[in-house]
Amino acid sequence: MKFKKRTYKNPKELFSDLWFPISNRKRLKEVTNKRLISPAFQERLMLAVTAVDGCRYCSYFHTKQALKSGLTPEEISQLLSGDVDNCPEEEAVAAIYAQHWAESGAHPDPEAIRKLQQTYGVEKSEAIHLMLRMIQMGNLMGNSWDCLLYHISFGKWRG
Repeated sequence: MKFKKRTYKNPKELFSDLWFPISNRKRLKEVTNKRLISPAFQERLMLAVTAVDGCRYCSYFHTKQALKSGLTPEEISQLLSGDVDNCPEEEAVAAIYAQHWAESGAHPDPEAIRKLQQTYGVEKSEAIHLMLRMIQMGNLMGNSWDCLLYHISFGKWRG
C-alpha cells in the first residue's frame, strides 16, 4: 500500500513554503492586527483546506482553535468532512474557494479568483490567500512527516 496524502514532492517546495511566512511576515502581521478575517472565519478556512489535505495534526490543532473561536462541534465536524453548507452566508464564497484552492493544488480557476475578489475586495482576498498558504504549509509538513514515518516503518505505520 502506498502513502496517499498530499506531501512535499521535493526540498525546493518545502523551502519555498518555509520562506513564505518569513518573506510575508509584515503582511501576515497586518492581517492579524487589522482583523480583516475574524478568528472564526480563519478557522473555517483552515478546516476547509485541512479537509482536502487530510493532515491529522492540523485537524486536531484547528479543531481546538475553532472551538475557542466559537464554532460548534457540529460545524467543525461538517467542515472536516468537506461540507461547507452551514458556513455563515458572508463566509460561504471563501469556504468554497478554500476547498477549490486546496483541491487544485493552490492553482485555482481564474473565475474562482475573480469571484473571491468580487465578493471580498482585493485586500481581504489577499488576506484569505495568506491564510490558505499558511494552512497548506502546515498540512503538507504534517503529511510529509507522516509519510516519512510510514516509509521508515516499512509501511507498518499508517497514520
